[in-house]
Amino acid sequence: MTIETSRAMRREQKLAVDVSPTIRLSNISKFYSGVTALNDVTVEFYPGEVHAVLGENGAGKSTLMKIIAGTVQPDEGAIEFEGTIVSPINPKSAASLGISISYQHPAIVEDLSVLENFQLAAPNSFFDGKPASMLVKEALDNVGLHVPIDIRADALTVAQKHLLEIAKALAIRPKVLILDEPTASLDKESSEMLFRHIRDVTSKGTAVIYITHRLAELRQIAHRVTILRDGKFQGVARVDDVSNEHLLSLIVGRTLASAFPPKASGPAKDTNLEVVSLSGAGFADVSFNVARGQILGVAGVEGNGQRELMSALAGIQSSKGSIRLTGRTLDHRELLKEAALMPSDRLREGLAGSMNVRENATFSALPKFAKYGVLSRKTEVIEVQKILTSLAVKTPGLEAPVLSLSGGNQQKVVMARALLSEPGLIVADEPTQGVDVGARFEIYSILREVSNSGVPVIVNSSDAAELEGLCDQVVVMSRGRVVATLSGSDVNEAQIIAAAVNAETHEGGSVIHSENRQIDGGLRHFLKSDIAPVAPLAVVTVLLALGVFLQNDNFLSAYNISNILLLASALGFIALGQTVAMLVGGIDLSVGPLTGFLVVVASFFINDNQPTMMILTGFLLIFGIALIVGLFNSALIRYASFTPIAATLAMYMGLQGFSFLLREGIGGFINANVTQAINWQIGPIPIAFILLVALAIGGEIALRKTRMGWSLRAIGSNEECARQNGVQTDRMFVLAYITVALLTALGAVMLMAQIGVGDPRQGTNYTLASITAVVLGGTSLRGGRATLLGTVMGSILLTEILAAVAFQGLSQTYQYIFQGILVLVAAVVYSILSRRANE
Repeated sequence: MTIETSRAMRREQKLAVDVSPTIRLSNISKFYSGVTALNDVTVEFYPGEVHAVLGENGAGKSTLMKIIAGTVQPDEGAIEFEGTIVSPINPKSAASLGISISYQHPAIVEDLSVLENFQLAAPNSFFDGKPASMLVKEALDNVGLHVPIDIRADALTVAQKHLLEIAKALAIRPKVLILDEPTASLDKESSEMLFRHIRDVTSKGTAVIYITHRLAELRQIAHRVTILRDGKFQGVARVDDVSNEHLLSLIVGRTLASAFPPKASGPAKDTNLEVVSLSGAGFADVSFNVARGQILGVAGVEGNGQRELMSALAGIQSSKGSIRLTGRTLDHRELLKEAALMPSDRLREGLAGSMNVRENATFSALPKFAKYGVLSRKTEVIEVQKILTSLAVKTPGLEAPVLSLSGGNQQKVVMARALLSEPGLIVADEPTQGVDVGARFEIYSILREVSNSGVPVIVNSSDAAELEGLCDQVVVMSRGRVVATLSGSDVNEAQIIAAAVNAETHEGGSVIHSENRQIDGGLRHFLKSDIAPVAPLAVVTVLLALGVFLQNDNFLSAYNISNILLLASALGFIALGQTVAMLVGGIDLSVGPLTGFLVVVASFFINDNQPTMMILTGFLLIFGIALIVGLFNSALIRYASFTPIAATLAMYMGLQGFSFLLREGIGGFINANVTQAINWQIGPIPIAFILLVALAIGGEIALRKTRMGWSLRAIGSNEECARQNGVQTDRMFVLAYITVALLTALGAVMLMAQIGVGDPRQGTNYTLASITAVVLGGTSLRGGRATLLGTVMGSILLTEILAAVAFQGLSQTYQYIFQGILVLVAAVVYSILSRRANE
């Protein structure tokens, strides 16, 4: 089928349809750094129809879908929706039109709960005043996902994340439903459930765009099919009118001689891997042998111990029993050196997202390219080029970011790393998940070549047809145990599925928990929450106060309590700002000098004998300058491509210089009435401290209960996922840094009232102190998780340490020693609590 013939077929198909297309893409082109992702693609999608899009990884399928969803803008072409031009389109406007997408890599923000992920993605109209929890539970039940809606999404398995993604897409009853490799991680039952939903929504007029690499699914669910190759349109046809062979030739540009390479022939050779009575978390009493030249498959319904077994075979998970590789008995530490794992979740476990293609391919094999401990870049590049060429990896270059590659090419990079490390054992967990048919054949061929060379190969796959075509022997698992071992002619799809679904409960019961197990509530749920660090901080604060009080009863006097809380208020406001910066994955080193600079500015306006308007002008300047600094910091980071450290460090130095330009030394005494008003208190409790706590509580509620809060947390957790869910990431990032600066201004007002004079040397210490308070409070340095109340408690504890050092007559050196010890202890305690919460 030529392109011209395909276009004629498309015209014929259009005439055969008596309705207008829901969405039409005309002459769409997209280029990345000179690399063509799409080139002059025109395609139409009709209501009540499942339209499949096929092509190899890198053919442009996902880019086309992202253009429809609004997360990627085309360089050329137009988008029409129900006859109206709607381009340019963004995720928010796409959702308002009724376009919903389930991404190949689920747009699930792991630091948000299941409920919050739904609330972030769904338009407000979805809830329509009804309880969000009820609607979300219904949506999850609809796809067979039975998990507590308040658990964090990082507790979900890959399959559960896909189900959550599908539930989000289905819930809003879209006019256009895009499903990008939706069954890649689903078992047969979940896939059939999805197909029922697809048939249901198409019967109601929804246009379904379905991307898949599985031709069997195409036959089962699709009406029409469009093929892309190398970003170009290859043809469109009714599914019933085109053969698999013809489709394959259009997809790969050649005819595949066979779906799988030939299996090992003749009698089994010497055993090179022997596993005897292997047991571990999630599986028990697993035994099998792998002969030289054989590939062993692992099968079973998802969640029956296969993943845990693969981890144990790779040495990642400890186990009991015996593993003998080429005659040597290995423990899990030795397996870590001998085995190469190709994990099923390539984004989380298989790739270092911040590294490029070359670095990802070689970081486990660097000694191979070194001589006398010195790395030879030339040798490294030659070897990487060779292995990537053999795997037909499509990449703009070795230095390209690995996440810029398509999913299938990312998987090939994972495989390249495994092969470059020259392992004694290959453990491949779902090696072709999300990989196109052409690339699958290449991966199968490489695995067969490795096996023929004498290296044992273990493959776990949820695709029984894949196991039948690739493997010489298959062990079927149920409830963590082997229920059948198939070999020879018995390795066929029917027997593999029958063994998995007909397995009965074994003596001793199940050794694993259900995929949909309920998470314990109470204490365990609290320990998993962001706010958990507040409790140990409060305990330490109280114990420290009592300890010093026993030696000096003035420590808990009303005067000293008031003094500690006033000092903590200044630090607390600044640290709250630092928390917001860290929440979005940044940091602000300029908060200390900004505090001091604002006090210096105030010392020129908020003085004794100054008229009220001058004093008000001083306050306006404090917050106006803070606003400008926040805008400038965010602009440097967001639009000038500065790192947060570089941008705010430059601001740090600039502000400190301006402070000394305005005042070389101490001067400009602050109005006494203003100072008194700011320091006003009820009993021993300053009003400013009450305001700080109220602000922290309000902030906590906003972070957990409002779209703005979910958006800020989503940006810090995974900005790309946030963007895919319709978050206006640039705007929210700018807002975050403005908030940092305004909160710092509140801290400056408190410092102004405490020192009562302009001093250019004041303020710089607040940068380190604010970071320390935030870390003590339990905020994640990588972004996405934060607790404002924890930050307030951290500020109180740091101020209390300062007071305790003074009461004990110790030098300031001990203040830093105690702070350092606290940070280390906090890190250990939080780590232990987190690990126990996940057990």
